[in-house]
Amino acid sequence: MARQIDLNSDLGEGFGPWTMGEDAQMLSLVTSANIACGGHASDPETIFQTLTQAAQKGVIVGAHPGYNDREGFGRRIIPMTPAEIGRMVAAQIGALIGVSALVSVCVSYVKPHGALANLAARDMDVARAIAQAIVAQEADLDILAISGTALEQAARDEGLRVHSEIFADRAYQSNGQLVPRDQPGAVIHDARAASDRLLAFLDTGLMPVLDGDPIPLTAHSICVHGDSPGAVSMARLIRDDLSAAGVQLAGFVTDSA
Repeated sequence: MARQIDLNSDLGEGFGPWTMGEDAQMLSLVTSANIACGGHASDPETIFQTLTQAAQKGVIVGAHPGYNDREGFGRRIIPMTPAEIGRMVAAQIGALIGVSALVSVCVSYVKPHGALANLAARDMDVARAIAQAIVAQEADLDILAISGTALEQAARDEGLRVHSEIFADRAYQSNGQLVPRDQPGAVIHDARAASDRLLAFLDTGLMPVLDGDPIPLTAHSICVHGDSPGAVSMARLIRDDLSAAGVQLAGFVTDSA
């Protein structure tokens, strides 16, 4: 079993007076926070508050860019060219970095959100556009990418430091991609089932899938979606189970200040 791993969650996904998830509680459990930066969710004040809470907890922060689609929460593909996607991602990263200067916290990595992440997992042109947008930033940014996907390869080709992610609460297909959310069994709601699957994966390196035999994946970080019902309870159980198994929780990026 891996002796050290990161635990991350997608946070700051409210907008104005509308909140999403229990960010303060999640920030007491995770080691990295993927913060929405104005595309699928968030606004300057929400970004500022989430960054402030993360800094207080010593949690590493990353940009979580997605489609500019608040109504669909970034879970619908918006027709765009790869170049347009690259510019959209660059703008959202810049928004988070701009607000982070007011909190004196360093944005350390980028993790695409939702439909954008799933598209980049299989479309090399989109993956390359995202990777190039990250490389172009003045900030020294890593990337957190779904394990075994096109985005990982594109990021490596562009010279980025790549960290591989698995999901505690999502089911997998045999091609290594996530089961679409509109299909049965795509989201795992049972915290015990999610944690047991995760511990078995860390022992074997094999992830169960819905359409075949388990597949090998690499994992530097585990994601628990912050907007899912019961997310805090799931993250707490996973953290406790990992600790009991002798696995240390630590951020995959060490310099967060």
